Amino acid sequence: MTRKPTIRDVARAAGVSIKTVSRVTNRDDGVAVSTAARVQAAITELGYRVNPLARSLRTGSDNAVGLILESLSDPFFAGVADAVEEAAREAGMVVVIASAGETVEQERAVVNAVLERSPRGMLIVPCHLDYEREHFQLGPHGVPVVFVDRPGIVATTDTVGIDNIAAARFATEQLIAHGHRRIAFIGTQLAHYPLSARVTGYRLALTDASIEVDESLIVSLPKLHAQADSEVATVVGQPEPATAILAANAFASLAVVKALRAVQRLDVALIGFDDFPMADSLNPAITVNRQDPELIGSKAFALLMERIAGEAGPGRQVVLPTTFVKRGSGEIPPPPPRIVQASRPAQSEPPEGES
Repeated sequence: MTRKPTIRDVARAAGVSIKTVSRVTNRDDGVAVSTAARVQAAITELGYRVNPLARSLRTGSDNAVGLILESLSDPFFAGVADAVEEAAREAGMVVVIASAGETVEQERAVVNAVLERSPRGMLIVPCHLDYEREHFQLGPHGVPVVFVDRPGIVATTDTVGIDNIAAARFATEQLIAHGHRRIAFIGTQLAHYPLSARVTGYRLALTDASIEVDESLIVSLPKLHAQADSEVATVVGQPEPATAILAANAFASLAVVKALRAVQRLDVALIGFDDFPMADSLNPAITVNRQDPELIGSKAFALLMERIAGEAGPGRQVVLPTTFVKRGSGEIPPPPPRIVQASRPAQSEPPEGES
């Protein structure tokens, strides 16, 4: 046979219906042993291979899982996606990947669109939606789901992520230990988790060190690098400027690096949250508090497979470690305090006759 064999060819060769072939390839019970043997023999003889994605889109009886991310342009989420796809390949499954978009309505539409394909399970990075208030058929009474990076429906579903408060607190403490007292916190969408948790960790570290929190040093960046430049220039150009910056995510790190170079301020210490391409090649190289996106993605997929296989226990919250990588930028000390020279009073001429 020169063309690629189809399920119809297998059914004809085995003398059974297409539905019976589908039941055998799906390992469904109820097919007689002798019939299943004939089907398997025909599959081997013809070299037939199941196309899981085509089957998913066509019938809903699939080997596909959905993966909804915030943005594939973010190096962290790209790493998560790579790990999930690799784990899925090893399990004989495929991944349908989608981005959540910029609004509640867009995220809701994306979730519904993936669910309409009847995936075996879903991996979701919650972005805009409150999943406890939504009416998706997810979790114990619907499609198995694992939430990634952020909690979804905590009581009943699995979540894989890090301790964002502790990680940000530790990073801030490192800057304090190097002598910094004017530390800026810069990120995007600071009101939303996980950045809201990272702000909390930053505040706790300052409070523990008896450093007053200056709200002008907490900056929520727009998603345009050109606008970010002016925001960063402001915090390092104040009368009492920031001498160090904690960048709350990879986007913020890239924006801060660009802005500091634009204003020629390589003397400002910088610690980034999450690694990003070329971070170790800059001068100075960027110190980061790094999550492991591959570990997060593979662990989330493993939990999802357990749910698909029938695991019915309560929701599990898996907290994975971060790795603090010292490269130089986070270890820059603050400049020495400026010494103001007191002006000496002018000496008056002695009265005539005095010496």
